[in-house]
Amino acid sequence: MKNLALVHLCRHGKVFNPDRILYSRLPGFHLSEEGQAMADGLAKFFADTPLNYLGSSPMERAQETMAPIAKLHPGLEVVTDTRLTEAASRLQGQAKGLWSLRLIKPANWRYFIDFRRPGWGEGFAAMGSRVTEAIADAGRMVGPGGQAVLISHQGPIWAARRMAEAKFLFNVPATRRCRLASVTTFTVTESGRVGFQSYLEPVRI
Repeated sequence: MKNLALVHLCRHGKVFNPDRILYSRLPGFHLSEEGQAMADGLAKFFADTPLNYLGSSPMERAQETMAPIAKLHPGLEVVTDTRLTEAASRLQGQAKGLWSLRLIKPANWRYFIDFRRPGWGEGFAAMGSRVTEAIADAGRMVGPGGQAVLISHQGPIWAARRMAEAKFLFNVPATRRCRLASVTTFTVTESGRVGFQSYLEPVRI
């Protein structure tokens, strides 16, 4: 691994969302107490890791997840990277209910006509491409043997992993292996080639 950089792409902690709103890119959604505990757990997980770069989505929940990690690595500035942000969705702001069943209503049917080109918002290929680019840039920045931590969101993380594994991008959210506060690690070569290495769930609250 000495000739590879490692980029740890983490999902943010649990959000306070009692009304089960699909918040997507809406502002004002912060970590719950449980989510803050998850963030603290991630900080402990990376406490002894020699990190060289910290990057985060601009969303509040991602920034708040990064804060405890950054506190334990005071020599590093947190870079806000819009490429790590949540997927855009025309359904944001709607109450989704349990298993998102409340989103499946006649007013939304027009968004689900062609699953190859998601009408509800950003496509998987675009999402995966922007996050993969952010991973590659972080890897090149830290260089061979260096390590970076990035905070992002479930859909973008999963899309980047599927691209790195050269697997079919379309997927069902319930089948994604990307739990809250999970760590999906990628390798990056000097030329910027991104590969999937591992998936861990170091924080279970």
